[in-house]
Amino acid sequence: MRTSGWRRVPALACVLVLALTGCAVEVQPRVAPPGPPARTPCGTLTLAVNPWIGYEANVAVISSLARNRLNCTVVEKDLSEEDAWKQLAAGEVDAIVENWGHDDLKKRYIDAERVAVEHGITGNKGVIGWYVPPWLAKKYPDITDWRKLNDYAHLFQAEGSDGKGRLLGGDPSYVTNDQALIRNLKLNYTVSFTGSEDKLIEAFRRAEKRHDAVIGYFYAPQWFLSEVDLVHVSLPAYTPGCDADPKRVACDYQPYDLDKIANRAFAESGSPAATLIRNFRWTNADQNTVARYIRVDKMSRDEAAKKWLDANPKVWQGWLPTG
Repeated sequence: MRTSGWRRVPALACVLVLALTGCAVEVQPRVAPPGPPARTPCGTLTLAVNPWIGYEANVAVISSLARNRLNCTVVEKDLSEEDAWKQLAAGEVDAIVENWGHDDLKKRYIDAERVAVEHGITGNKGVIGWYVPPWLAKKYPDITDWRKLNDYAHLFQAEGSDGKGRLLGGDPSYVTNDQALIRNLKLNYTVSFTGSEDKLIEAFRRAEKRHDAVIGYFYAPQWFLSEVDLVHVSLPAYTPGCDADPKRVACDYQPYDLDKIANRAFAESGSPAATLIRNFRWTNADQNTVARYIRVDKMSRDEAAKKWLDANPKVWQGWLPTG
């Protein structure tokens, strides 16, 4: 359609007016589009380290990412399980990165005092129980039935066991039901602590190699089970609530979906480390791989973490805060 000429007149008039009057047109400044929000600085991250190698594996990987990806200063504190909870409640520890149950502590510090929070599962499936070396289960197939254990108690007698079978434990700080189980199931056994996880492993390794009779407390995930496939002893089946009274426990240990616990203030602080720990999730096989690097290959935690992280970027990249 043809444009009529009179429409251009106002525009020309404006140009003449501006030229004659010296008027200026105000130009609005150009506003840049908003960028991503600034991330809260990490600062110092304090992690509890409980005395077993699977926990160390979790710490190794989380600490490496926190330092190298989030610029955190990481402090690692060697603590028993109960002390870790106490220090977390007091704000002296930010997170426990592998928790096995502890419903009593959750009721106190999470539900009642509200100073701690559950901070997501680790992805690991925890199994606790009594185990014997494979050679023993093969020679005496019914030894894995708790109702037959008294028939074999003489095999496990040792110096200091007062004529009873000796049931090995690991670190004395571990929270176990073993004393109550022996008493309530009327078993002719006594608990003997080796003193550490490493000494417990060595006792089972030696028993399989020399065909010594050993029975003891053990658990998964644990890298050693890929070396010596210990055989689980069947105790009375676990049912919810059967372990509610620690003095009256007469059932097997509860299977666990292992989880993480955080100090409430830390969890709600916006720290990128809190996001990393909440998102952290891997498998028993992942944990056992890193644990084996540390114990068997004698790597430092940093070296073990780096080797696993380099090989598994698709697993851990999703743990990091976005942006």
